[in-house]
Amino acid sequence: MKIIEFIKNEFTTSNYLNRLIYINVIIFLIINIFSVSAGLFLIETNDLIEKLMLPSEITELIKQPWSLLTYMFLHENFIHLLFNMLWLHFGGKLFMEYLNEKQLINIYILGGIFGGLIFILAFNYLPALIPFNQTAKALGASASVLAIFFGISTKIPNYQINIPLIGFLKLKYIALFFIILDFLSIPKGNAGGHIAHIGGAIFGYIYIKQIENKKDSIFNDLMSIFKKSKPKRDNKKNNDVDVVLEKISKSGYESLNEKEKELLFKSSKK
Repeated sequence: MKIIEFIKNEFTTSNYLNRLIYINVIIFLIINIFSVSAGLFLIETNDLIEKLMLPSEITELIKQPWSLLTYMFLHENFIHLLFNMLWLHFGGKLFMEYLNEKQLINIYILGGIFGGLIFILAFNYLPALIPFNQTAKALGASASVLAIFFGISTKIPNYQINIPLIGFLKLKYIALFFIILDFLSIPKGNAGGHIAHIGGAIFGYIYIKQIENKKDSIFNDLMSIFKKSKPKRDNKKNNDVDVVLEKISKSGYESLNEKEKELLFKSSKK
């Protein structure tokens, strides 16, 4: 129980960057512990796990729309997880020196979704990838991580990083190297992953440009759809009530006619 309390306390007191890392690690552990345990009893778990992966086939995606979100928290193996979390820690830490936690969460989630959508479009409309559409599935935080890295590279492009055996390199050159590497790697395997990476990178650039244009990101406006709209006030009725109240202040309640008394009664019920 002490371990659970420690994890709970660590999670609740950590910043949003560490929480993202913890969520990815915890999900990885839960899925793998579950898979090993089920395997010991000869229970097949692949179908269940695939329900959390992002399919490129539209009819399958419609049956599991949640996968557009869950796929970005899944990892194929420990190396896949480790590499993504190291980059998330590095890029996210730098990101929060110049931007805030809310923007970090926005760019992680929306960058992952954008990368997923680019992955889906590619396997449905690019002739070389259409034959693989029925079986292509995406998983991993890479699109989200690259959205963060490209976001901060757009924010501070001339910030220099000391690379061992190479020396100091500006962020914009590191980002350019990775986007070119992903593009050139498309025909060499894991085409869907590399395309999703590119989608995440593009989103990171667009997101920061929107913030720099003082629009606070057009993507935040999408959230207003879910906000409950306030009922419009009836200005005419409010003005009439004000007139009645003014009349009371001058001549007393007995000076009101029946219509004015009824209006005042109705307004007091709202």
